[in-house]
Amino acid sequence: MRRTTGGVQTFHLWSLSEDVIIDQGVGGDALLLTSRWGQDRLDRPSPVVREVLRRMELGPVLLANALSGPEDLCPFTLPALNKLSHLVVRTLGVDDLKGPLLSVIPLSSAAPFALDPPSGECRVRLPRHVALTVPESGVGCVLESERSPHRVVLHRQEAAWVAMTLAWPTTPTAVSAALPLPPQVTEDIIGYLTAAGLVTPVDEPA
Repeated sequence: MRRTTGGVQTFHLWSLSEDVIIDQGVGGDALLLTSRWGQDRLDRPSPVVREVLRRMELGPVLLANALSGPEDLCPFTLPALNKLSHLVVRTLGVDDLKGPLLSVIPLSSAAPFALDPPSGECRVRLPRHVALTVPESGVGCVLESERSPHRVVLHRQEAAWVAMTLAWPTTPTAVSAALPLPPQVTEDIIGYLTAAGLVTPVDEPA
């Protein structure tokens, strides 16, 4: 899926975690996906699902590029991918050829991920238990919490800007106004952090 605002296009990439191995199964009637959490089985997956998962095993893909048409997306592909959300890495990109903005990596066998961005005036923040660290490689930043089933790797400074702005209660509209980023980019970054369980609503003060 791609979204365009003011000449800037964001896109959503899907890939399987690096430890996932796909086996066609006996007779080819099922797909067996083996990971650190054991095996997941898909019985009689459609050819579309097989092809999407094959490509995701190789690296991040734009779902639209692996489908024969938009009608394949919901009835065949998304239910299967939602069932396997604990094996799927979700990556947010933007069409400026500078690389992805962030990736959400599952850390649990129960790691649902559903994009439902907060409204522009909803007050949100990073909870106090969320930690922002720099990996030993010195490349990017990592957001994680023992209470979240996901880790978020912030590949670019734009994603880190948004995360740092969320250290205090604010709104997506205010974040967009404060940063030199297209509103669509800010909205999508906040949406991914929210879906990962690392951004939460803030109750309005009494």
